[in-house]
Amino acid sequence: MHVDLNLLTALDALLDERSVSGAADRLHLSQPAMSRTLSRIRQATGDEILVRSGRQMLPTPYAEEVREEVHRLVTRAQSVLTPSAEVDPATLERTFTLQCNDVVAGALLPRLAAALADTAPGVCLRLLAEGATTADELRRGRVDIQIGDTAPDHADTRSTTLFSDRLAAVGRRDLPHDPTTWDGFASLAHVVVSRRGRTRDRIDDLLDTQHRRRHVAFTVPTLALALGAVAAHPLLTVAPETLTGHVLPAHLRTYPLPGPTPPVPAVLAWHARHDRDAAHHWLRGLITTTLTPAP
Repeated sequence: MHVDLNLLTALDALLDERSVSGAADRLHLSQPAMSRTLSRIRQATGDEILVRSGRQMLPTPYAEEVREEVHRLVTRAQSVLTPSAEVDPATLERTFTLQCNDVVAGALLPRLAAALADTAPGVCLRLLAEGATTADELRRGRVDIQIGDTAPDHADTRSTTLFSDRLAAVGRRDLPHDPTTWDGFASLAHVVVSRRGRTRDRIDDLLDTQHRRRHVAFTVPTLALALGAVAAHPLLTVAPETLTGHVLPAHLRTYPLPGPTPPVPAVLAWHARHDRDAAHHWLRGLITTTLTPAP
């Protein structure tokens, strides 16, 4: 019996995307071609795989049962077939997709731009804003590398901690209250950076232990917007100290928080399929060297 192993790759994409059109885009196929492939998978397995429910498609119980195994098989096959030869960055022509928040992007881009121009002029780096998910984008192949503050917990993702930063308050040099004391910190209005618009974060937990509350005047999705607000008015925002300090204009500064907070790690993550990819390994090393602070 002949088994077309290409169907595994298609099945993996279909089960991840739960959409014929999404799987087609991912595999660079037309939608009719993906539909025909789904028909072949159904014939081979004797199962519908995906069934329509309203405006979406849902996996069958069989599809849910084999989903992780299919993904492991595809990942393993990609790893086996990926050459592990050395790569020459000077002749490399490739586009990589990196996902991170604007704090990391602001620290990384100026340094990485010079490094790529000097050593790998044929490389294109696509930066995407931090999303609501982590490992899913890596597993689906939409993102090559993620940098965040947590490690993905899927078995088929890899990660390494580049360094740990600490939180600091950021505000003008002429603030009316001293933000390094609990009373001064809580008396100033705050700008919270949250891509989801949340008004509460770990700083409020810290204030709770001191029986204090703060007034949140704004929530904004990026640090750049927060810095614009604190530059215009005596407000405070809280951000990673090392990654933020280099972008502050002269009239802003960082202040140590009144009490200790858990360290904020910078975690670089990738999918296991890239373990033996020499070009991917080179880029991970370049980012690590570029972003890790000097001792």
